[in-house]
Amino acid sequence: MYEREPDHALALTERGWRQAEETGKTLREVFGREQISVYVSPYRRTHETLRAFHLDQELIRVREEPRLREQDWGNWQDRDDVRLQKAYRDAYGHFFYRFAQGESGADVYDRVGNFLESLFRSFEAPDHPPNVLLVTHGLAMRLFCMRWFHWTVAEFESLSNPGNAEMRMLVLGDDGKYTLDRPFDRWRDPESYGITG
Repeated sequence: MYEREPDHALALTERGWRQAEETGKTLREVFGREQISVYVSPYRRTHETLRAFHLDQELIRVREEPRLREQDWGNWQDRDDVRLQKAYRDAYGHFFYRFAQGESGADVYDRVGNFLESLFRSFEAPDHPPNVLLVTHGLAMRLFCMRWFHWTVAEFESLSNPGNAEMRMLVLGDDGKYTLDRPFDRWRDPESYGITG
């Protein structure tokens, strides 16, 4: 598919629309009538996902956020080359491997971290909504959580990608700290190099 159409231009499938609409039902229940600040990746499928949520337009403030885009795997991806590069990435490590003409997980971590710093500053605005919704991609979601919760690279590399239109919530506890509503699945146990794991 990526040989004929750029990754950013891919549309949701029918199944993707249904998945996003289901997630939208949950989001509408969670947010109720509260205001939401929405940050959406510039990709077509994330914009379509946001539309499929059917959120009340009067309750949301939407900003396109390029730092939440999918990992860049390079331009016009050849299927066989992608398979080979994925094998290299699996051997080298998902966080550090840089795709030819693309990005590493570490690159995405840096830009997601940069976004997080901007987000913290926006919280200081008196008109900032009490809720934030990020419409992004699986890798960016996991790296956002890695940055927020100060996970190690080993912890990140043990996590499976969430399914399409799957969500995670950061829930504020009575102690003033955030936790995930549920953990990511793991595809292996973390392998720590040192005392931080």
